[in-house]
Amino acid sequence: MRFMMLMIPKGYESAAPGAMPPAEKVATMMKYNESLQKAGVLLALNGLHPPSMGTRVSFAGGKPKATDGPFSEAKEVVGGYWMIQVKSKEEAVEWASRCPASDNEVIEVRQVREFSDFPAEFQDAVAGLPEMQARAGQGGGA
Repeated sequence: MRFMMLMIPKGYESAAPGAMPPAEKVATMMKYNESLQKAGVLLALNGLHPPSMGTRVSFAGGKPKATDGPFSEAKEVVGGYWMIQVKSKEEAVEWASRCPASDNEVIEVRQVREFSDFPAEFQDAVAGLPEMQARAGQGGGA
């Protein structure tokens, strides 16, 4: 089972462009990342620039509209993520619990929807999904 662990740092929604955590924090997080890798559960990870450097595309009325950040209405934003492959949600939560996060950070653990999770009536609509994931270098499970 694949899970995405989303790091949600409070206050990051208003961080200035180019804001970075302290180097010591990054070093500590790298040790955690190495433990995920050594355990063979890490599939991908990335940190994200602050929303002040992002753009949101909305589709009100069916028309795309791009709006540059910061986004004053945002109360929580994702600061980074890990994609892991584990045997259960409990194991994913255990890995999230080992993260050296601070008091102002939350990790949301979400299971990735696999091809086999789609009901029969959706199978035709998602028929090319496994091949698409394979070409994208993702380890999509069946």
